[in-house]
Amino acid sequence: MSFTAWQASRRARLDAALDAALPAADTQPAHLHAAMRYASQGGKRLRALLVYAAGDAAGAPPDSLDTPAVAVELIHAFSLVHDDLPAMDDDDLRRGRPTLHKAFDEATAILAGDALQTLAFECLTAGGDVHNTTRLHWLRALSAATGSLGMTGGQAIDLASEHQRLSLPALENLHRLKTGALITASLRMGLAAGTASAALTQAVERYAAAFGLAYQIQDDVLDVEGTAESLGKTPGKDAVAEKSTYVSLLGLAAARQRALALCDEATAALAAFGTEADALRALVAAMRSRTR
Repeated sequence: MSFTAWQASRRARLDAALDAALPAADTQPAHLHAAMRYASQGGKRLRALLVYAAGDAAGAPPDSLDTPAVAVELIHAFSLVHDDLPAMDDDDLRRGRPTLHKAFDEATAILAGDALQTLAFECLTAGGDVHNTTRLHWLRALSAATGSLGMTGGQAIDLASEHQRLSLPALENLHRLKTGALITASLRMGLAAGTASAALTQAVERYAAAFGLAYQIQDDVLDVEGTAESLGKTPGKDAVAEKSTYVSLLGLAAARQRALALCDEATAALAAFGTEADALRALVAAMRSRTR
C-alpha cells in the first residue's frame, strides 16, 4: 500500500470512530455538543496517524488502534480550543475557520474543551476486546502527556516566557512538554496495542524525541514564512508576543537546517527495522515538506 493510500485509509477509520465517539450535535445540551464537534473537525490528524503508524510497527491490527487514535485527537482538539482563548494565546483563526470561542462564545469554548478532555479518557475505558493492561498503558501515557509535567505544563511555561529571551535548552524543554509530550504519547499508545520488542520501543522513543522537536521548529519557521491561508491560523503571533523561538534564537536558515537534521535522526532511529516501520518513515518524509 502506498503512503497516500495508507494515510487515506487511516484517516477514514479515524473520522468514522471520532464521529461515533462524539455525542450527536442535537443531543442535549445541543449547543455544547455542536461546539465539541466543531472543534474536532479538520486538521492534519498527525497524532492519530502516529498512533496507527506505531501500531503497524508493533503488529497491531488497525481496528485495535481506533480507540487510542480517537483519544489523542480529542485531547489535541481540547488543547487547541483552550490555547486559542483570550486568556491564553488569544487567536481568532484555527484550521482555516473562526476559533471556537469566536464561532460560539468563550464560556462554551471552555466547557467544550473540558468535555473533549474527559471524553478522551472515557473512550479509553469503554468497550472493545482490549486487555486491561493495554488500557492502563494508554491511560498512563495520555494522562502523563496531558498534565502539568506534559502539555499543560509546557503551555504554562510558554505563557510565562512571553517577552523573555530563553536559552536554547530552555526552549527545547518547553517544546518537549508543550508539543513533544503528546506526540510521544501517541507513539507509545500505538506500540502498546501491539507486541513491541525492547529494540523497537527504544527506537521509537528516539524517533519521538527527534520528530517532536523537528515539528515544533518547523512551526516556528512557518509562523514567519506562512500566511493565514496556507496555515489556517494567524501567522506572526510569536513575534508580536516577543516569544523566544528557534528562528529568533538560531536564525531562519539555521532553524530550517536543524529541523532537517532532526528529521534525519528520526529516520535513522528506524534503520534496524523493515517494512513494518514504513509508515513512520513516510510521516517524517511528509514533514520535511509541510506547509501548514
